[in-house]
Amino acid sequence: MTGRFTQAASTNTVLLDRFKSCRLQTEKICAPLEVEDYVPQPIPEVSPPKWHLAHSTWFFEQFLLVPFNSDYKVYDQDFAYLFNSYYNNAGDRVLRPNRGLMSRPPVIEVMAYRNYVTNAVLELLEKEERNSQISEIVELGINHEQQHQELLVYDIKYILGNQPTFPKYGDSFGTKAEKTIEEWLEVSEGIKQIGFAGDGFSYDNELGKHRVFLEPYSISKNLVTNAEYIQFIESGGYTNFNLWHSDGWEFINNNDIKAPLYWYKIEGKWHHYTFNGLQAVNENLPVQHVSYYEAFAFAEWKGMRLPTEFEWEVAADQFSWGQLWEWTSSAYLPYPGFQKAPGALGEYNGKFMVNQQVLRGASVATACNHSRKTYRNFFAPPSQWIFSGIRLAK
Repeated sequence: MTGRFTQAASTNTVLLDRFKSCRLQTEKICAPLEVEDYVPQPIPEVSPPKWHLAHSTWFFEQFLLVPFNSDYKVYDQDFAYLFNSYYNNAGDRVLRPNRGLMSRPPVIEVMAYRNYVTNAVLELLEKEERNSQISEIVELGINHEQQHQELLVYDIKYILGNQPTFPKYGDSFGTKAEKTIEEWLEVSEGIKQIGFAGDGFSYDNELGKHRVFLEPYSISKNLVTNAEYIQFIESGGYTNFNLWHSDGWEFINNNDIKAPLYWYKIEGKWHHYTFNGLQAVNENLPVQHVSYYEAFAFAEWKGMRLPTEFEWEVAADQFSWGQLWEWTSSAYLPYPGFQKAPGALGEYNGKFMVNQQVLRGASVATACNHSRKTYRNFFAPPSQWIFSGIRLAK
């Protein structure tokens, strides 16, 4: 997940409190971990928790403290190379698949780095009370760290979920059952307004507000459940090539995928890894950890489709959302008039607008006050480790 700041909406006092709360929340997410859990990187897409802790700290150092505090001394010159993610304008970096090879700096040093930068940011905010540019970068940094908090949850689950003993993390980040009665929302045709407008924070990919014409459609009020998805599996959904995109069919066969991520069939019954360990699948809960390929194939099997991101946004006020990110049929593309910011922060969104699919909503791992119906999340179609689900349209 990536983004850019557009407009500040917080007073300095509120911003100070939000910054402190954000920094503490990242460390709270990591609190149940053992020190050995901070380093593994099972697949390139999953970054070690230690890296997230350091990268979200480097962001404040690189984009706030270095340019706006002439007295600031960089904690360690090597950290920019170790903990930059994809900002080419900010210099060289360790390749993403190699993040898990870094046993040094140790976790204790990363936590000292976080404390050093956090204190420096607080001092700067207290000193530069009226500097709107500083406030905007802090606001962006908070939202950036909130994105990494969600990625942390995904990555921790993948790290623990690939351990032979399926260790428990805790009771956090569980979903709830929705209504089991199939209900549909009917939306009439017409010209609809799409995108973010008004005060407050948004990312540049949500701008600018524009019109689209939509044909009449129906969208489900509920997410697809585990029970419905089990029917898809048991009816041969993963063996019927007619249901799949060519890329999706190749992906599931090359990777021997026969169910959502973390699912196992044990003595004839489906189980899955949760943060409370390996458990029997609760058929009433919404299915999660499905890729776009799987979501599309399921919709084909049902004789329906996935909504476009515009259909989703127009209808969002009339159904409950926020348990899982919801795959849409929309490719991740710029809105009319989209412009990248200059420099490194301009790399935040625009350069990823290819080979990505839009997801809408939020998830149980999304930070508080970090969701809105115009938010455009995006991931590559094979992504299963994210907290993703399915809402159908027709």
